[in-house]
Amino acid sequence: MDAMNVRPEVRDVPAYRFEARPALVKLDQNESPDDLPAPLREAALARMAAAEWHRYPALHPDGLAARLAARHDWPADGVAVAGGSNVLIQALVVLSGLGRRAVALSPSFPLYAQQARLLGSELTEVPLGADHAFPTEAVVAAVASGAGVAFLPAPLAPTGNPVDSRDLLRVAEAAGPGWTIVIDEAYAEFAGSDHTDLARDFPRVVLLRTLSKAFGLAGARLGYAIANPALAVELRKVLLPFSVSALQLAVGEAVLDAPAWIDERVRSTVAERERLAAALRERGVRFVPSVTNFLLLSVADAAETHRGLLERGVLVRRQDHLPALAGALRVTVGRREENDTFLRAWDALTRVNGEPHA
Repeated sequence: MDAMNVRPEVRDVPAYRFEARPALVKLDQNESPDDLPAPLREAALARMAAAEWHRYPALHPDGLAARLAARHDWPADGVAVAGGSNVLIQALVVLSGLGRRAVALSPSFPLYAQQARLLGSELTEVPLGADHAFPTEAVVAAVASGAGVAFLPAPLAPTGNPVDSRDLLRVAEAAGPGWTIVIDEAYAEFAGSDHTDLARDFPRVVLLRTLSKAFGLAGARLGYAIANPALAVELRKVLLPFSVSALQLAVGEAVLDAPAWIDERVRSTVAERERLAAALRERGVRFVPSVTNFLLLSVADAAETHRGLLERGVLVRRQDHLPALAGALRVTVGRREENDTFLRAWDALTRVNGEPHA
Protein backbone atom coordinates (compact mmCIF):
# COMPACT_ATOMS: atom_id res chain seq x y z
CA MET A 1 0.00 0.00 0.00
CA ASP A 2 2.87 2.41 0.77
CA ALA A 3 4.00 2.24 -2.87
CA MET A 4 0.61 3.43 -4.09
CA ASN A 5 0.06 7.09 -4.80
CA VAL A 6 -3.07 7.61 -2.71
CA ARG A 7 -3.83 10.84 -0.89
CA PRO A 8 -3.96 10.32 2.88
CA GLU A 9 -7.48 11.83 2.96
CA VAL A 10 -8.66 8.97 0.75
CA ARG A 11 -6.71 6.32 2.59
CA ASP A 12 -8.10 7.41 5.96
CA VAL A 13 -11.78 7.52 5.00
CA PRO A 14 -13.76 4.28 5.37
CA ALA A 15 -15.83 3.14 2.41
CA TYR A 16 -19.53 3.92 2.30
CA ARG A 17 -21.30 1.19 4.26
CA PHE A 18 -24.00 -0.88 2.61
CA GLU A 19 -24.45 -4.63 2.47
CA ALA A 20 -27.00 -6.01 0.00
CA ARG A 21 -28.94 -8.99 1.36
CA PRO A 22 -31.65 -11.05 -0.33
CA ALA A 23 -35.06 -10.90 1.35
CA LEU A 24 -38.69 -11.53 0.53
CA VAL A 25 -39.60 -8.01 1.70
CA LYS A 26 -36.98 -5.31 1.14
CA LEU A 27 -37.48 -2.31 3.45
CA ASP A 28 -33.90 -1.12 3.90
CA GLN A 29 -33.14 1.65 1.37
CA ASN A 30 -36.05 4.13 1.45
CA GLU A 31 -36.99 3.27 -2.12
CA SER A 32 -40.41 3.62 -3.67
CA PRO A 33 -42.31 0.38 -3.01
CA ASP A 34 -43.59 0.26 -6.59
CA ASP A 35 -41.81 0.14 -9.92
CA LEU A 36 -43.17 2.21 -12.78
CA PRO A 37 -46.52 0.92 -14.08
CA ALA A 38 -46.49 -0.75 -17.49
CA PRO A 39 -47.70 2.31 -19.48
CA LEU A 40 -44.95 4.48 -18.01
CA ARG A 41 -42.30 1.83 -18.63
CA GLU A 42 -43.47 1.55 -22.22
CA ALA A 43 -43.32 5.34 -22.62
CA ALA A 44 -39.78 5.38 -21.22
CA LEU A 45 -38.71 2.52 -23.50
CA ALA A 46 -40.21 4.30 -26.50
CA ARG A 47 -38.17 7.40 -25.66
CA MET A 48 -35.06 5.21 -25.33
CA ALA A 49 -35.74 3.60 -28.70
CA ALA A 50 -36.03 7.01 -30.31
CA ALA A 51 -32.75 8.26 -28.79
CA GLU A 52 -29.55 8.28 -30.83
CA TRP A 53 -27.39 5.92 -28.81
CA HIS A 54 -24.32 6.52 -30.97
CA ARG A 55 -24.37 10.26 -30.20
CA TYR A 56 -23.28 11.99 -27.02
CA PRO A 57 -26.18 13.32 -24.94
CA ALA A 58 -26.56 17.04 -24.26
CA LEU A 59 -23.58 18.70 -22.61
CA HIS A 60 -25.91 19.38 -19.70
CA PRO A 61 -29.48 18.04 -19.62
CA ASP A 62 -31.10 21.42 -20.17
CA GLY A 63 -34.36 19.97 -21.46
CA LEU A 64 -34.96 17.95 -18.31
CA ALA A 65 -33.80 20.90 -16.22
CA ALA A 66 -36.44 23.10 -17.87
CA ARG A 67 -39.15 20.51 -17.10
CA LEU A 68 -38.08 20.36 -13.46
CA ALA A 69 -37.86 24.15 -13.25
CA ALA A 70 -41.45 24.46 -14.45
CA ARG A 71 -42.52 22.03 -11.73
CA HIS A 72 -41.07 24.40 -9.12
CA ASP A 73 -41.87 27.71 -10.86
CA TRP A 74 -38.13 28.37 -11.04
CA PRO A 75 -35.89 29.81 -13.78
CA ALA A 76 -34.69 27.01 -16.03
CA ASP A 77 -31.06 28.20 -15.85
CA GLY A 78 -31.27 27.85 -12.07
CA VAL A 79 -31.67 24.07 -12.18
CA ALA A 80 -28.65 21.75 -12.46
CA VAL A 81 -29.31 18.06 -13.17
CA ALA A 82 -26.86 15.27 -12.38
CA GLY A 83 -26.68 11.50 -12.14
CA GLY A 84 -28.13 11.45 -8.65
CA SER A 85 -28.06 13.91 -5.78
CA ASN A 86 -24.92 12.13 -4.51
CA VAL A 87 -23.07 13.60 -7.49
CA LEU A 88 -24.35 17.05 -6.60
CA ILE A 89 -23.20 16.66 -2.99
CA GLN A 90 -19.69 15.95 -4.21
CA ALA A 91 -19.88 18.84 -6.70
CA LEU A 92 -21.01 21.26 -4.00
CA VAL A 93 -18.04 20.33 -1.81
CA VAL A 94 -15.78 21.07 -4.79
CA LEU A 95 -17.67 24.28 -5.53
CA SER A 96 -17.62 25.81 -2.06
CA GLY A 97 -15.84 23.54 0.43
CA LEU A 98 -12.57 22.51 -1.21
CA GLY A 99 -9.74 23.81 0.96
CA ARG A 100 -12.34 25.42 3.20
CA ARG A 101 -14.84 24.12 5.72
CA ALA A 102 -17.77 21.73 5.49
CA VAL A 103 -20.56 21.53 8.04
CA ALA A 104 -22.82 18.51 8.45
CA LEU A 105 -25.20 17.32 11.14
CA SER A 106 -24.52 14.23 13.22
CA PRO A 107 -26.05 11.77 12.75
CA SER A 108 -26.97 12.48 9.15
CA PHE A 109 -26.59 11.13 5.63
CA PRO A 110 -22.98 9.91 5.80
CA LEU A 111 -22.06 11.03 2.29
CA TYR A 112 -21.81 14.68 3.36
CA ALA A 113 -19.02 13.96 5.80
CA GLN A 114 -17.41 11.32 3.59
CA GLN A 115 -17.08 13.65 0.61
CA ALA A 116 -15.82 16.49 2.79
CA ARG A 117 -13.09 14.24 4.20
CA LEU A 118 -12.17 12.77 0.80
CA LEU A 119 -11.78 16.24 -0.69
CA GLY A 120 -9.77 17.58 2.22
CA SER A 121 -12.29 20.02 3.67
CA GLU A 122 -12.15 20.92 7.34
CA LEU A 123 -15.21 19.06 8.63
CA THR A 124 -17.44 20.26 11.47
CA GLU A 125 -20.13 17.81 12.54
CA VAL A 126 -22.90 19.39 14.62
CA PRO A 127 -24.78 16.96 16.91
CA LEU A 128 -28.55 16.93 16.74
CA GLY A 129 -30.37 18.32 19.75
CA ALA A 130 -32.60 16.56 22.27
CA ASP A 131 -35.06 14.14 20.65
CA HIS A 132 -33.11 14.51 17.39
CA ALA A 133 -34.10 18.16 17.01
CA PHE A 134 -32.45 20.41 14.44
CA PRO A 135 -29.58 22.17 16.33
CA THR A 136 -30.35 25.70 15.17
CA GLU A 137 -28.05 27.69 17.44
CA ALA A 138 -25.07 25.40 16.90
CA VAL A 139 -25.46 25.53 13.11
CA VAL A 140 -25.84 29.32 13.23
CA ALA A 141 -22.58 29.53 15.18
CA ALA A 142 -20.82 27.18 12.74
CA VAL A 143 -21.61 29.27 9.65
CA ALA A 144 -21.37 32.76 11.13
CA SER A 145 -17.72 33.12 10.10
CA GLY A 146 -15.23 31.58 7.70
CA ALA A 147 -16.17 30.04 4.38
CA GLY A 148 -17.39 26.70 3.08
CA VAL A 149 -20.48 24.58 2.51
CA ALA A 150 -23.12 23.41 4.98
CA PHE A 151 -25.38 20.40 4.33
CA LEU A 152 -28.73 20.52 6.11
CA PRO A 153 -31.25 17.77 5.32
CA ALA A 154 -34.88 18.84 5.68
CA PRO A 155 -36.57 16.59 6.72
CA LEU A 156 -33.74 15.18 8.78
CA ALA A 157 -32.24 11.83 7.83
CA PRO A 158 -31.91 9.17 9.11
CA THR A 159 -34.33 10.26 11.85
CA GLY A 160 -37.19 11.41 9.60
CA ASN A 161 -38.42 14.34 11.67
CA PRO A 162 -39.24 17.72 10.09
CA VAL A 163 -37.18 20.92 10.21
CA ASP A 164 -39.03 24.14 10.95
CA SER A 165 -38.62 26.62 8.09
CA ARG A 166 -37.95 29.33 10.68
CA ASP A 167 -34.83 27.48 11.81
CA LEU A 168 -33.54 27.30 8.24
CA LEU A 169 -34.28 31.01 7.86
CA ARG A 170 -32.19 31.70 10.96
CA VAL A 171 -29.27 29.82 9.42
CA ALA A 172 -29.61 31.60 6.07
CA GLU A 173 -29.70 34.99 7.78
CA ALA A 174 -26.69 34.20 9.97
CA ALA A 175 -24.48 32.63 7.29
CA GLY A 176 -21.45 34.69 6.40
CA PRO A 177 -20.79 35.73 2.78
CA GLY A 178 -18.36 32.85 2.25
CA TRP A 179 -20.96 30.11 2.85
CA THR A 180 -23.14 28.01 0.57
CA ILE A 181 -26.08 26.58 2.51
CA VAL A 182 -27.37 23.33 0.99
CA ILE A 183 -30.84 22.18 2.05
CA ASP A 184 -31.24 18.55 1.03
CA GLU A 185 -34.95 17.98 0.37
CA ALA A 186 -34.72 14.30 -0.59
CA TYR A 187 -38.00 13.53 1.24
CA ALA A 188 -39.80 16.82 0.64
CA GLU A 189 -42.70 15.29 -1.32
CA PHE A 190 -43.63 13.05 1.61
CA ALA A 191 -43.31 15.92 4.08
CA GLY A 192 -45.21 18.42 1.95
CA SER A 193 -42.38 20.91 2.47
CA ASP A 194 -40.93 23.40 0.01
CA HIS A 195 -38.07 25.83 0.65
CA THR A 196 -37.88 27.52 -2.74
CA ASP A 197 -38.82 30.85 -1.14
CA LEU A 198 -35.69 30.60 0.98
CA ALA A 199 -33.51 29.93 -2.07
CA ARG A 200 -35.19 32.83 -3.85
CA ASP A 201 -34.50 35.24 -0.99
CA PHE A 202 -30.96 34.06 -0.23
CA PRO A 203 -28.81 33.52 -3.36
CA ARG A 204 -26.31 31.35 -1.46
CA VAL A 205 -28.99 28.78 -0.52
CA VAL A 206 -29.11 25.68 -2.76
CA LEU A 207 -31.86 23.07 -2.64
CA LEU A 208 -31.24 19.42 -3.52
CA ARG A 209 -33.97 17.17 -4.86
CA THR A 210 -33.96 13.57 -6.02
CA LEU A 211 -36.01 11.46 -8.40
CA SER A 212 -35.06 8.33 -6.42
CA LYS A 213 -37.73 8.53 -3.71
CA ALA A 214 -41.17 9.91 -4.57
CA PHE A 215 -40.56 9.53 -8.32
CA GLY A 216 -39.59 5.86 -7.95
CA LEU A 217 -36.43 6.20 -10.06
CA ALA A 218 -33.67 5.05 -7.70
CA GLY A 219 -32.34 2.80 -10.46
CA ALA A 220 -32.18 5.62 -12.99
CA ARG A 221 -29.93 7.82 -10.78
CA LEU A 222 -31.21 11.35 -11.30
CA GLY A 223 -31.05 14.32 -8.97
CA TYR A 224 -31.12 18.08 -9.32
CA ALA A 225 -30.21 21.30 -7.59
CA ILE A 226 -32.37 24.42 -7.44
CA ALA A 227 -30.25 27.54 -7.08
CA ASN A 228 -29.84 31.16 -7.99
CA PRO A 229 -29.09 31.07 -11.75
CA ALA A 230 -25.70 32.74 -11.27
CA LEU A 231 -24.71 30.07 -8.74
CA ALA A 232 -26.12 27.28 -10.91
CA VAL A 233 -23.82 28.41 -13.75
CA GLU A 234 -20.83 27.86 -11.46
CA LEU A 235 -22.18 24.52 -10.23
CA ARG A 236 -22.53 23.23 -13.79
CA LYS A 237 -18.84 23.99 -14.34
CA VAL A 238 -18.02 21.46 -11.61
CA LEU A 239 -20.31 18.73 -12.99
CA LEU A 240 -18.65 16.52 -15.57
CA PRO A 241 -19.85 17.17 -19.14
CA PHE A 242 -22.10 14.65 -20.90
CA SER A 243 -22.53 12.76 -17.62
CA VAL A 244 -26.31 12.25 -17.75
CA SER A 245 -27.07 9.68 -20.42
CA ALA A 246 -29.84 9.82 -23.01
CA LEU A 247 -31.30 6.69 -21.40
CA GLN A 248 -31.55 8.38 -17.98
CA LEU A 249 -33.19 11.38 -19.59
CA ALA A 250 -35.74 9.20 -21.35
CA VAL A 251 -36.87 7.67 -18.06
CA GLY A 252 -36.94 10.99 -16.22
CA GLU A 253 -38.97 12.72 -18.93
CA ALA A 254 -41.45 9.85 -19.11
CA VAL A 255 -42.17 10.08 -15.39
CA LEU A 256 -42.51 13.87 -15.51
CA ASP A 257 -45.23 13.28 -18.10
CA ALA A 258 -47.26 11.51 -15.37
CA PRO A 259 -47.53 13.93 -12.43
CA ALA A 260 -50.79 12.32 -11.26
CA TRP A 261 -48.97 9.00 -10.79
CA ILE A 262 -46.27 10.70 -8.71
CA ASP A 263 -48.88 12.43 -6.55
CA GLU A 264 -50.79 9.18 -6.02
CA ARG A 265 -47.62 7.32 -4.99
CA VAL A 266 -46.88 10.04 -2.42
CA ARG A 267 -50.42 9.96 -1.02
CA SER A 268 -50.34 6.17 -0.79
CA THR A 269 -46.96 6.15 0.94
CA VAL A 270 -47.97 8.81 3.45
CA ALA A 271 -51.18 6.91 4.27
CA GLU A 272 -49.20 3.70 4.76
CA ARG A 273 -46.65 5.53 6.91
CA GLU A 274 -49.41 6.66 9.23
CA ARG A 275 -51.00 3.20 9.33
CA LEU A 276 -47.65 1.56 10.07
CA ALA A 277 -46.86 4.14 12.74
CA ALA A 278 -50.22 3.53 14.42
CA ALA A 279 -49.68 -0.24 14.38
CA LEU A 280 -46.23 0.12 15.95
CA ARG A 281 -47.56 2.57 18.52
CA GLU A 282 -50.20 0.01 19.52
CA ARG A 283 -47.38 -2.48 20.06
CA GLY A 284 -45.52 -0.06 22.32
CA VAL A 285 -42.63 0.43 19.87
CA ARG A 286 -40.64 3.62 20.24
CA PHE A 287 -39.88 5.51 17.03
CA VAL A 288 -39.13 9.01 15.84
CA PRO A 289 -42.26 10.78 14.47
CA SER A 290 -41.57 10.87 10.74
CA VAL A 291 -42.64 12.98 7.77
CA THR A 292 -40.62 10.87 5.32
CA ASN A 293 -41.11 7.40 3.78
CA PHE A 294 -39.37 5.62 6.66
CA LEU A 295 -39.52 5.18 10.43
CA LEU A 296 -36.53 5.04 12.77
CA LEU A 297 -37.24 2.49 15.51
CA SER A 298 -35.53 2.06 18.88
CA VAL A 299 -34.86 -1.53 19.96
CA ALA A 300 -32.95 -3.14 22.79
CA ASP A 301 -30.60 -5.07 20.49
CA ALA A 302 -30.43 -3.82 16.90
CA ALA A 303 -28.27 -6.70 15.68
CA GLU A 304 -30.51 -9.39 17.14
CA THR A 305 -33.74 -7.76 15.97
CA HIS A 306 -32.32 -7.19 12.49
CA ARG A 307 -31.27 -10.83 12.31
CA GLY A 308 -34.63 -12.08 13.58
CA LEU A 309 -36.58 -10.05 11.04
CA LEU A 310 -34.31 -11.18 8.21
CA GLU A 311 -34.83 -14.82 9.21
CA ARG A 312 -38.55 -14.14 8.76
CA GLY A 313 -38.05 -12.65 5.31
CA VAL A 314 -37.95 -8.93 6.12
CA LEU A 315 -34.89 -6.76 5.53
CA VAL A 316 -34.60 -3.45 7.40
CA ARG A 317 -31.58 -1.19 7.89
CA ARG A 318 -29.37 -1.08 10.96
CA GLN A 319 -28.48 2.46 12.01
CA ASP A 320 -27.00 1.68 15.41
CA HIS A 321 -23.47 2.43 14.16
CA LEU A 322 -24.31 6.13 13.86
CA PRO A 323 -23.68 8.64 16.67
CA ALA A 324 -26.44 8.82 19.31
CA LEU A 325 -28.46 6.07 17.59
CA ALA A 326 -27.74 3.04 19.76
CA GLY A 327 -30.40 0.41 19.15
CA ALA A 328 -31.73 2.12 16.01
CA LEU A 329 -33.32 0.29 13.08
CA ARG A 330 -34.79 2.05 10.04
CA VAL A 331 -37.76 0.56 8.21
CA THR A 332 -38.91 1.87 4.84
CA VAL A 333 -42.63 2.27 4.30
CA GLY A 334 -43.49 -0.37 1.71
CA ARG A 335 -46.72 -1.53 0.10
CA ARG A 336 -49.53 -2.48 2.43
CA GLU A 337 -48.84 -6.19 2.11
CA GLU A 338 -45.11 -5.63 2.73
CA ASN A 339 -45.83 -3.61 5.85
CA ASP A 340 -48.19 -6.31 7.07
CA THR A 341 -45.48 -8.92 6.53
CA PHE A 342 -43.10 -6.75 8.56
CA LEU A 343 -45.65 -6.47 11.39
CA ARG A 344 -46.24 -10.25 11.40
CA ALA A 345 -42.48 -10.82 11.53
CA TRP A 346 -42.24 -8.34 14.40
CA ASP A 347 -45.01 -10.12 16.29
CA ALA A 348 -43.43 -13.52 15.68
CA LEU A 349 -40.09 -12.23 16.93
CA THR A 350 -41.82 -10.84 20.01
CA ARG A 351 -43.42 -14.20 20.78
CA VAL A 352 -40.05 -15.95 20.55
CA ASN A 353 -37.71 -13.43 22.19
CA GLY A 354 -40.01 -11.14 24.15
CA GLU A 355 -40.43 -7.47 23.33
CA PRO A 356 -37.56 -6.51 20.96
CA HIS A 357 -38.05 -2.78 21.42
CA ALA A 358 -36.21 -0.70 23.99
